[in-house]
Order: sequence, then C-alpha cells, then structure tokens
Amino acid sequence: MLPLIELRGAVPIAAIFSQIFESAGQSFNMPLAYVIIIIGNMIPVPLIYFFARRVLEWGSDKPVIGKFFTFCLEKGHKGGEKLKATAGKGLFVALLLFVGIPIPGTGAWTGTLAASILDMDFKSSVAAVILGVLLAGIIMSAVSFLGLGAILGF
Repeated sequence: MLPLIELRGAVPIAAIFSQIFESAGQSFNMPLAYVIIIIGNMIPVPLIYFFARRVLEWGSDKPVIGKFFTFCLEKGHKGGEKLKATAGKGLFVALLLFVGIPIPGTGAWTGTLAASILDMDFKSSVAAVILGVLLAGIIMSAVSFLGLGAILGF
C-alpha cells in the first residue's frame, strides 16, 4: 500500500515470489495474492474520497504547507475541468481508464482524489476505480508473467 506504486508494484512482486516458490517446490496461491492486492489497494479509497479534498482545502491557507496544498487543489481543478471537457458524459470511462492503464501516477488513489475534486458521486467513482484496478491488475499480471517468462525462459 504505497502511493503511486500500489498494485503496479505488488503484482510483479507476487509474480516473482510465485516463481521463487514454484522453483523451490512450494506452492504459491497467485489468485489469492491477486485478491489481497486488490483489497489492499482499495482500502484507502473511501478515506481519500471523503477526506483528502477536505484536508487539502484545510491546509491551503497554512504557512508551511499552504502553497503545496493550494497547488494540488488548483492542479486537480484544472486537470479535472480539462478531463470533463474532453470526456463529457464519458467521465466514468475516463476515470476507469485513468486508473486502469498502469503508468506512474495514475492509480486508484490518484483517481479517487481526482473523482473527489471533480465532485463525482461516490458510488460511480468507486465503481470506476474498482474496474480500473481490475484492469490494471490484469495488465500487470500479463506483463509480469510474460516478462518473467522471457527472462527465465519458460
């Protein structure tokens, strides 16, 4: 549960452990690991949705953290408005793809913060984030196992 890494780092690590365990004659339950990774990635989502924006707004006028918090809010609003203009009614799909395409800075936590700043409703935000996390997990699993297969020659 590390910001910006989230599932994108956990799935390859689980794939590596899977190969290590299997080469040692031990079993490793990759589907169970996948479920645990997804649950761990989703645990902070409600907290981020309901409180992160409030914390940023609260801290925006504080002496030490104010500039950074204001920057985060302004960047979020600017990016959110741009996304709204581009996506239009497809904001759900845009959030799903934002979370689901595994590139740095586009995970469940960042997507949830964006949904909060965009004033998306909680249920559709969480649904888009969950589907995005599942998509990212599938992509990362495929990349991890294909990459390990190429490296280890299996």
